[in-house]
Amino acid sequence: MTALHAAGERNGIAILYGTRALSLLLDERQVRGVHARQGSRSFDIAAKSVVLASGGFEANSEWRTRYLGPGWDLAKVRGTRFNTGDGIRMALEAGAMPYGHWSGCHAVAWDRNAPEFGDLAVGDGFQKHSYPFGIMVNARGERFVDEGADFRNYTYAKYGRVVLEQPAQFCWQIFDGKVLHLLRDEYRIRQVTKARADTIEELAAKLEGVDGAAFLRTMSAYNRAVRQDIPFDPTIKDGRHTDGLSVPKSNWANLIDQPPFEAYQVSCGITFTFGGLRIDTEARVIDTEGEPIPGLFAAGELVGGLFYFNYPGGTGLMSGAVFGRIAGTSAAKAAQVSV
Repeated sequence: MTALHAAGERNGIAILYGTRALSLLLDERQVRGVHARQGSRSFDIAAKSVVLASGGFEANSEWRTRYLGPGWDLAKVRGTRFNTGDGIRMALEAGAMPYGHWSGCHAVAWDRNAPEFGDLAVGDGFQKHSYPFGIMVNARGERFVDEGADFRNYTYAKYGRVVLEQPAQFCWQIFDGKVLHLLRDEYRIRQVTKARADTIEELAAKLEGVDGAAFLRTMSAYNRAVRQDIPFDPTIKDGRHTDGLSVPKSNWANLIDQPPFEAYQVSCGITFTFGGLRIDTEARVIDTEGEPIPGLFAAGELVGGLFYFNYPGGTGLMSGAVFGRIAGTSAAKAAQVSV
């Protein structure tokens, strides 16, 4: 960001903080700028090209409930409170085509007592992504997902939704002493919802909101089902699995029997939404008739059609970089020929 700001200064680019774009300025179909507000003052900003890169609607609880479904108003927001879908709304009002998986999103296991929106001081520390090395139980004391289905990078962005679907929208991640050294650094921050005990029975009593007796039955059934004849290897999909459980664990299934036992309470933290605007290979925003809207470009999380149902780690950053550069280049070319 420091390098980008320096580049902006060298090229005479002004940045307006505390300024909200309200609508696009249109001349027939041609986008001519934006109408904005700064404090109590509203004004127009003329432009030959406009690039929308204002994120999805993850911070808009009403839109989350409308498009993602019931319960999503209760999700915590991992990032900024300002990504409320304004850029998407402005484009739709100008005739843009909605596109992609509007009922889908990137959502992860996030500390139960994290703040409503992201905390710059803590950053990603509220995430809890070492679940492949333990088990997760809901308020009924039951496992509800295959924690070892794949490496964390291929499951973490869809398991937040699964946690949100549980009673009271939370679960506990359970680990024993054999794997504590494998837990990611986010488990060691000060702002963490954690229980620790020397016996499983003592831990059961500390799991707030959980049916303790059912949890102990779940633990007993899980430990009986672990295939101990297969070596544990956290560096590969080791095939060390459970047998005979209604909810299997496909890899990294260890007995949970060695103290100390630790548990971490998590809820759902939404990262970004998958639905958005349709663009072409030049990052031009496409209207409902399948034609580019002159002077309007888009990049980043408000581009729809990139992700469906799941998300491989890091690809949002890649799509933002790729389409951001394309949108900037296309917008500059369009501005040079605009009349």
